[in-house]
Amino acid sequence: MKLATINDGTRDGKLIVVNKQLSHAVTVPTIANTLQYALDNWAQCKPQLEKIYQQLNAGKCDAVLDFDRLKLHSPLPRAYQWADGSAYVNHVELVRKARGAEMPENFWHEPLMYQGGSDTFLGPREAIPLVDESVGMDFESEIAVITNDVALGTNAAAAAEHICLFMLVNDVSLRNLIPNELAKGFGFFQSKPSSAFSPVAVTLDELGSAWDGKKIHLPVQTSYNKKIFGAPNAGVDMTFDFPTLIAHAAKTRKLGAGTIVGSGTISNYDRSKGSSCIAEVRTLETLQHGKPVTPFMKAGDTVRIEMFDENQQSIFGAIDQTVMLIKELAIC
Repeated sequence: MKLATINDGTRDGKLIVVNKQLSHAVTVPTIANTLQYALDNWAQCKPQLEKIYQQLNAGKCDAVLDFDRLKLHSPLPRAYQWADGSAYVNHVELVRKARGAEMPENFWHEPLMYQGGSDTFLGPREAIPLVDESVGMDFESEIAVITNDVALGTNAAAAAEHICLFMLVNDVSLRNLIPNELAKGFGFFQSKPSSAFSPVAVTLDELGSAWDGKKIHLPVQTSYNKKIFGAPNAGVDMTFDFPTLIAHAAKTRKLGAGTIVGSGTISNYDRSKGSSCIAEVRTLETLQHGKPVTPFMKAGDTVRIEMFDENQQSIFGAIDQTVMLIKELAIC
């Protein structure tokens, strides 16, 4: 099943069911007006939404919308919680190596995770606002899960049962602001502006055999300024799988329905697969040549993030964004 949210001018938008080919959709007001409502009532709403999905794919729905023409929010335009991990530890190791920092042993045994801003997300085709090019804007191609209610202390063995949906993520980072923030010992804030998510969120069955219950074994393809930047396989070199990330987040708190948990930047040891962020490329350049060559993002740059199934059908649709320089910020 594939779900999306129309930007109808309201904060939480209007939930739609999208067909498998990502060409048509229908609204479902009698089941759920918003995705958050559906997640709050997942046991009741899921079978009803799946029935509509089957009818839509069979061409048996009325009032069908042209999906390509719709203005979309992220599937969840805002969320009660957005927790992003760093599951590909080889990526962390590489970045630390470039600045001569040792890798703490516990990084291999316990996930890194930060709590991101979730009150506003960017739409999948919405411009990325940039205040100043000196901040070092970067994209990060990731996968995220959306959970239902997760009890405090849920372990990894049980956590997989709480995954409702998957999405792709562009976790925007302002690299030149990160060192100063981390040096204060209080984590990210200004260096992590609004993230963007894929046009649709999908249930586990849409991934077929690529989903093994813990990881998705498919590449995530990133194009930067219309050229392939990387396509590392999400199931390869993932030190901490999704159930482990959820269990880590739930170790000291319960997670509410609609919690989003991200994988962190997808990265493979096989560097021929390319990269999922500029920072990794700059690190490799530094290790090889003594200094980075690839600049961070500037106004007019574009990034496209997408995952394809074995038949080259786009699973989530594409995050397709352009950087837009904001010269003056309106103060409300």
